[in-house]
Amino acid sequence: MSKKVLLAAPRGYCAGVDRAVISVEKALDLYGAPVYVRKQIVHNKHVVATLEARGAIFVEETDEVPEGALVVFSAHGVSPQVHADAASRNLRTIDATCPLVTKVHHEARRFVEEDLEILLIGHAGHEEVEGTAGEAVGNVQIIDGLDHINEIKVRDENKVAWLTQTTLSVDETLATVAALRKRFPNIIDPPSDDICYATQNRQVAIKEIAPRADLVLVVGSTNSSNSVRLVEVAKEYGTPNAYLIDFAAEAQESWLEGVETIGVTSGASVPEILVRDLLEWLAVRGFDDVETVTATQESLLFALPPELRKELKIAGLDTVIHQK
Repeated sequence: MSKKVLLAAPRGYCAGVDRAVISVEKALDLYGAPVYVRKQIVHNKHVVATLEARGAIFVEETDEVPEGALVVFSAHGVSPQVHADAASRNLRTIDATCPLVTKVHHEARRFVEEDLEILLIGHAGHEEVEGTAGEAVGNVQIIDGLDHINEIKVRDENKVAWLTQTTLSVDETLATVAALRKRFPNIIDPPSDDICYATQNRQVAIKEIAPRADLVLVVGSTNSSNSVRLVEVAKEYGTPNAYLIDFAAEAQESWLEGVETIGVTSGASVPEILVRDLLEWLAVRGFDDVETVTATQESLLFALPPELRKELKIAGLDTVIHQK
């Protein structure tokens, strides 16, 4: 039996995740431990554990941070209320919100200024959705799936707009938007696509791989929306089995029975070392022929948060995010 791995490209870290993780690392370099982080800086167990080992302390809310201390806001973004709560406790803040999420926040504020009601497509309870909804309190309804679209009630059907969480399935989002447009023919679109480039690119790559693979393994955490979507997309596009794992050690020998071709990818918050560990695990089991399937090339980099960049310059430290 011929054993082969189809390795997706691009995969792993996106520009927003890279920026957020490096922000915490450089804050630790600059200020020393502890550096507090509200929520997980990105949704990945390995990343969180690595930063904890260096002195980062992850908290759920700003009231857990000692007054006057430094807190980093995660890549998923926060609401204006979180900023206000931090200010009320004299916390120093570094806002590591992904710039693509910040763009959605700007869109939400603009829609409210235009007296539009916002239908926000996303997963209820997800940090990014909570942050975006917080920009337009009282003017947002969260649309989590297609089930209840016909039951939506708005103040004025001619004054409705839609936005999305940045890490959704492209196909599912298009279906939801189509259903919303059928329900509200005059619904207003955002000025540009909200689903982030990295989420789309990783889904495109797995769509190419899935029809050729007997099994797809996605490296990522269960609370990572874009990683979970990769498993769903793989199944939708033809692979018989797909699994989400944080580490190679979670892969099971039984999954390999009767399998000739395995697709491998990783979510946008996953460091490449975890993919390499999985490839080594597979190689030991005969899957040492690796073909890279490239959907597109990525070169986007984001600058560090301005408040951190300023302090790094004063200290004479490097402010550049280098291409991995």
